[in-house]
Amino acid sequence: MRRFLTIAAAFAISAATMFAQTPSAKEFNDRYQLLVSKLGPSGVGIETLLDRWAAAYPDDSEMLIGKFSYYMDKSRTTSVVKKDQKRYLGENPVLTLKDSTGNDVYYFQEDTFDDELFGQAQKALEKAIQLNPDRLDMRILKVASLIGYEKESPDMALSDLKSLIIYNETQHPKWVYPGYEKVDEELFSAAIQEYCFLFFKYATPVSYEAFKEISETMLSYHPSDVLYLDNVGSYWLVVKHDYKQATKYYNKVLKIKQDDITAIKNMILLARNTSNTKLEKKYLPLLVKYSDSENERLSAKARLEALSIKK
Repeated sequence: MRRFLTIAAAFAISAATMFAQTPSAKEFNDRYQLLVSKLGPSGVGIETLLDRWAAAYPDDSEMLIGKFSYYMDKSRTTSVVKKDQKRYLGENPVLTLKDSTGNDVYYFQEDTFDDELFGQAQKALEKAIQLNPDRLDMRILKVASLIGYEKESPDMALSDLKSLIIYNETQHPKWVYPGYEKVDEELFSAAIQEYCFLFFKYATPVSYEAFKEISETMLSYHPSDVLYLDNVGSYWLVVKHDYKQATKYYNKVLKIKQDDITAIKNMILLARNTSNTKLEKKYLPLLVKYSDSENERLSAKARLEALSIKK
């Protein structure tokens, strides 16, 4: 009996020692993911878990991303604000009311951030990027957070995107993006274009200039990239109403890719804006020929017929 008790006691001590050992990085991450799934990125107990994780594995990338998410979520306050315009940062109002004079008053949902907590989030993410310079998802995450923070004046986001493009073009990293087996130039370009689209959608003076600057940076390395030639053409067409400059870029596009629908449709729009029937009749047949939309083709045909009758 004494022998059995001795063995049992030894086993108990061994088990206690085993469970008192520091969990592995994977075990920390599994626990973190479980808590986040139930409580959100800044829920009760998550900061304590992240602190323990950081103490055990200070350079663990997933821990640093967890800290970034925690501080970003803690720093964010969402409120409904009144604006004079019908659209704000490319979005429609969440509510429209009438004031005492019968005029519309527009209300938009807006996120604001505590500067100190946002800074802590950036510090964690920047360390993760330093440890993993070729993790494209981390780079994209940083740009997205800066855009959310700066909103209509994305100066830091613009600088970060330009640095990212230059790094890609000069260092030729082997990008890693969890969930993607391979990250090629096409995927990188598509990621950059997403932010160009967002800057254009925001439709503010600073965001429009950021849209143009990022597009021109891409073109400085890939001068025949029709995606970014179209972008610059759209800048001159929509933002500056400089139809001569816009035409110059769209013509470049169509010399490279004669079926580029963006350039064709924007040249038709340009022709209508300038009441240039001859120019419109030049590009409508291209829309009929190359558009994938049956409705678009039928509409272009009808417009051509109408223009012919007017003649």
